Amino acid sequence: MDVENLGGFQVDRADPSDWAALAKIDSVAVAGDHARRDSIRRWCEQSVVLMARDASGLLGYSVLEYTFFEQGFVTMLMVAPSARRRGVGAHFLAAVETACTTAKLFTSTNVSNHPMQQLLQRAGWRPVGLLHGLDEGDPELFHLCPSIRLRDATGAGR
Repeated sequence: MDVENLGGFQVDRADPSDWAALAKIDSVAVAGDHARRDSIRRWCEQSVVLMARDASGLLGYSVLEYTFFEQGFVTMLMVAPSARRRGVGAHFLAAVETACTTAKLFTSTNVSNHPMQQLLQRAGWRPVGLLHGLDEGDPELFHLCPSIRLRDATGAGR
């Protein structure tokens, strides 16, 4: 997907030069996490970032990679604090579902991240596993996108 208009938001692929602007809307990077800033830069250089904007500016970004058992994986979905509760996250899920080229699409979130869990539940993603040990005391909950909404690598589906 190069450019798409989803519900008033324009979603397009980030360029390597977009990383600094994305870091300014990422609450973890803004809090001083240099590793997150480095990840944003790397993701932009790898061309795996979709970003959303409207007339007010950048709304958020998502990262779609294929490093999880060679299946699609939403590594990051970040909505700018000022744009939350406006449907941006749901539009990102729709965008990554459209962009995904594998038969399965996963994501994960900490058990403590209730807003993300609610978003995934509303979008029909189902919990498929729990992993302890990544963040001490806050297990990672994995979710799977309904396969009916994905096209697989052979082009079937959608």
